[in-house]
Amino acid sequence: MENKTASPAVVYADNAATTPVSPAVFHAMEPYFTQYYGNPSSIYSVGRQAKKALESSRETIAACLGAQPSEIFFTSGGSESDNWAIRGAALKMAQKGKKHIITSRFEHHAVLHTCQALEKEGFSVTYLDVHSDGIVRPEEVRSAIREDTALVTIMYANNEIGTLQPIEEIGRICREKGVWFHTDAVQAVTHVPIDVKAQCIDFLSLSAHKFHGPKGVGVLYCRQGIVLPNLIHGGAQERNRRAGTENVAGIVGMAAALQEGCRTMEERRLRLTAMRDRLIQGILQIPRSRLNGDPVKRLPGNASFCFEGVEGESVLLMLDMQGICASSGSACTSGSLDPSHVLLAIGLPHEIAHGSLRLSFSDQNTEEDIDRILEVLPPLIQRLRAMSPLWERIENGQIAYTVREF
Repeated sequence: MENKTASPAVVYADNAATTPVSPAVFHAMEPYFTQYYGNPSSIYSVGRQAKKALESSRETIAACLGAQPSEIFFTSGGSESDNWAIRGAALKMAQKGKKHIITSRFEHHAVLHTCQALEKEGFSVTYLDVHSDGIVRPEEVRSAIREDTALVTIMYANNEIGTLQPIEEIGRICREKGVWFHTDAVQAVTHVPIDVKAQCIDFLSLSAHKFHGPKGVGVLYCRQGIVLPNLIHGGAQERNRRAGTENVAGIVGMAAALQEGCRTMEERRLRLTAMRDRLIQGILQIPRSRLNGDPVKRLPGNASFCFEGVEGESVLLMLDMQGICASSGSACTSGSLDPSHVLLAIGLPHEIAHGSLRLSFSDQNTEEDIDRILEVLPPLIQRLRAMSPLWERIENGQIAYTVREF
């Protein structure tokens, strides 16, 4: 009889890209595919049942964010929410002669590309530098605000390196100056406490699939009293603000995932932080490796590294052969051969930025997953370096790269 060795279980370490729908969330969604399938805009009983679930979910989500239900608008995800908030605020404030936007150089492309599109339409954008620790300075936001500033948009937590931004301080500055403040909180929701009122947030974007909810559904929080121009025109859904038949099953799943994530936040934070720090300590034993971003002011389950003398794509392919799923940066740019704009923004040269690896975890990961990565990664890096014609020169000091510290 043939003796076959069982393959090791897959280690999924790319939760910043997407997460699996949890069993509880799937169970909550299931009836809205087959039993309560009505259109929420319908007046008959099947539609009214769907409408009730829709509004109950809105209340749940609002409570988790410290908002009012009337401030919650359902979207297709984080990218749509970002586009709606930024473009809507820009067009609204342009009517008052305010056509200046402030953002940072390491935002998600849903923010950066929207700002770049607005520049082509006559708006001016200030792109703040990000310091080598991956954190935007509130005083630099203050200094950048002008009389014609319409909006400040700074992400809550960076999607590649996991650094947390001083959102409350930035929010207070914006409120003091009478400038609207938007934060892309896609990576932060359920990982850190969020209170939109206490933090002076006017607009907030989130996406369900980042916290064990379904793909294709998200939220834009829009502070009471602000009416943005519609991004999508058509029907009267979402109080005439966002057309399109609502994804009831997805919304129900998002609310269930958000509620569960907020309820278990502190327990997960302690566990994931301990796992993350053990991983960082182990990986930094590899020569010529570096952690990207502040070691403490970061998401509990996110760690980003660079390794001199290797290409990130090769690392990912070899990890995949060992059953480990990871990424070199944002999932939205995984097809690009260019180095990460995030890593360049924090001062890394192209040569080092090309050798990046992002490992991100959820509550479904285990200590055994960390053990497996620490077992596989060091010899993998050593093997890739042995094949590199540049590594010996780097090791001998014949090639040195300068990291810009600021």
